[in-house]
Amino acid sequence: MTDRRLLKSNGRVAHVSLRGQVDAEAFVQGERRSVAVPVATLRDALDPAKRLRELVLHDTFVVLDETDGRCFGFAEKDGYVGTIASDLLAEPGFEPTHVVSARQSYLVGSPELKTGDEALPISHGSRLTVFATHEGGRWGEVDMRRRPSEIDRHKTGRTQYVPMAHLRPIAEVESDPVAVAERFLGTPYLWGGNSGFGLDCSGLVQAAFLACGLTCPGDSDMQMSLGEAAEGPARRGDLLFWKGHVAMVADETRIIHANARAMGVTYEDMEAAIARIEAQGDGPVTAHRRLP
Repeated sequence: MTDRRLLKSNGRVAHVSLRGQVDAEAFVQGERRSVAVPVATLRDALDPAKRLRELVLHDTFVVLDETDGRCFGFAEKDGYVGTIASDLLAEPGFEPTHVVSARQSYLVGSPELKTGDEALPISHGSRLTVFATHEGGRWGEVDMRRRPSEIDRHKTGRTQYVPMAHLRPIAEVESDPVAVAERFLGTPYLWGGNSGFGLDCSGLVQAAFLACGLTCPGDSDMQMSLGEAAEGPARRGDLLFWKGHVAMVADETRIIHANARAMGVTYEDMEAAIARIEAQGDGPVTAHRRLP
């Protein structure tokens, strides 16, 4: 049975890749749109009150159908299916050159350290097009003209500036998922969260892996397919799974995970965490995975 989270069909419209596999009135390639706000919630197509995951600024969402102010489709980065409010999306703009590598950054209306402008926070993973740099490379100039959104309501103009220290070139990838995860220490736990403002256990793993150029699905049960089964002592970068939970191994004695116990991203002693989670009724470790 096809997982609804990945089924690119709402019964009326389906993606062309499903032709001959599902019944639908129309099969379409879909229209690529760009998230036009700092964070947009992906919701269940059958129950819009239910949060699924999140997309961040300039993530691509492929729209298959649009009805009553909501777009049905899938996130290009991982194929996760759901709906997003139409007014949170815009036509694709300029090809991104950089991505936010810090946990958070911000956009301001002038390239000045002591600017009086309102700063608009943006998340790790947000993709930006930097056209020029200012003040010796400290600030990147970002043109937002083709992305009408609430961003414009926070700014005096559509040319904005971002600290270059918070970015990396989009063509470059990180080398250590754990080092990426450690930037999120202290970030609030948020069910279905995928941003530097709040994330859950699988959101943390996905953010770390995608930053390293590694394919990674959105939910913890899906992530159990990553890598291969590992035996023996856990190593840095390994994944430990419980029913409904995942953690990354930070070193031989600690894990790092977004967890509801601390309501944030924390380190935890590995043996203590395994004992605690089993004692609270969530069972033992169900899988230990290792990527090459």
